[in-house]
Amino acid sequence: MPQLKVLICGGGIAGNTLAFCLSKLGHNITVLERHPEIRASGLQVDLRGPGIQVLRRLGLEEAFRARTVPEQGLQLVDAKGKSWGYFPANKSGKGFQSFTTDFEIMRGELCQLLYDVSKERVEYQFGKWVRESSETEAYIEVLLSDGARERFDLVVGADGSGSQMRKMLFGDEACSAVHPIGVYAGYFTIRQPVRQAEEYNATVLICPGHKGIMTRRGDPEKYQAYLLCREKCATRLGNARKGDVEDEKRGLAEVFRGAGWKTEEILRGLADADDFYCERMAVAALDRWSRGRVVLVGDAAYCPTAMTGMGTSCGVTGAYTLAGEIGKYCGNGFNTDECDVVAKDRLTAALTKYEETLRPFITTVQKGIADSDDYMGGLPSSAMGIRLVYIMFWITSLLRLDVLAKWVLREDTKGWQLPEYKVMDHAE
Repeated sequence: MPQLKVLICGGGIAGNTLAFCLSKLGHNITVLERHPEIRASGLQVDLRGPGIQVLRRLGLEEAFRARTVPEQGLQLVDAKGKSWGYFPANKSGKGFQSFTTDFEIMRGELCQLLYDVSKERVEYQFGKWVRESSETEAYIEVLLSDGARERFDLVVGADGSGSQMRKMLFGDEACSAVHPIGVYAGYFTIRQPVRQAEEYNATVLICPGHKGIMTRRGDPEKYQAYLLCREKCATRLGNARKGDVEDEKRGLAEVFRGAGWKTEEILRGLADADDFYCERMAVAALDRWSRGRVVLVGDAAYCPTAMTGMGTSCGVTGAYTLAGEIGKYCGNGFNTDECDVVAKDRLTAALTKYEETLRPFITTVQKGIADSDDYMGGLPSSAMGIRLVYIMFWITSLLRLDVLAKWVLREDTKGWQLPEYKVMDHAE
């Protein structure tokens, strides 16, 4: 039985997970990545709920744990550096995770892991992307950035929240389906060796004026910094041209200067950072994830934003579900004597079932996030309101009640269960 010929646009977490899954089924997989190599960059990500289940079903837990970040938990500090409670990571391997999970990893390490386990069966092409596509009943033809034309049975857009494939597939509809939530986030690392007696904890400072800082350490020589603020409170940053790194840095520094704790050290690190990235957070909420022989997966289809804590888990769960449904409906390919229409009908059925199966989970994760274009506007911002948050955090941490993590994060799937795809889980 011939293999399906599949093109995956995007060599990130969702794309590489899908490539690994489909290659286990014996399909002919090509991954295009715009960057000249696997992007081993990015800060810390984690897996929760069904994302952990996918990792285990695919037999990758041992390899994952060999690369994990040794984060021990999360603490909340005030402007003077006083700690207001601490939640340790859930190391039981069971149940809901806390603010810090038992499955913390650097984004680049997870991309590299997925590449390493799939590269013998998957063709990775770097520095390339799709310029245009045209479709017939029998195939989809793409024009690549190097001028080559190739035909595939299926093209997958796994190219992130700013997906070019989404724009090519849905045009103006794609723009209206992306909902900004009025939050800016700056990410970077700071060269600072671990200090004596310093532990590997995430540390959070909440500041008046709808802004906050989090630091995390996954490396003895540097730590990560995350600066989040409300768009309406960051005029200069809002006027900065997207991608103008120096202007974005100055805009963030203006927002956070004088916030207390070790902000000045962090802002010096911001000025020197060579890996800075500024994100304008937005939710991708499309009415459909496929059209014809093109389908979207991960942030390209259903970015839930970092505010949910479920972005990575949605990506790997979506990739696993898409591959599983292709395995159910298309097996290892189509019979040579099948007519094109029948073959396409089976592929369409797989894509339809992928969406029907996954959408309830995505809807639960995204619920309420895109209801307003000013997400942080509804959160406490006054000194008194923030103090009440600190007191609540202190009480719940003292009593070891993880209600805040469950309220902030979207790990509870509300009864949705990850489907089983034995044809994939047990494929050689």
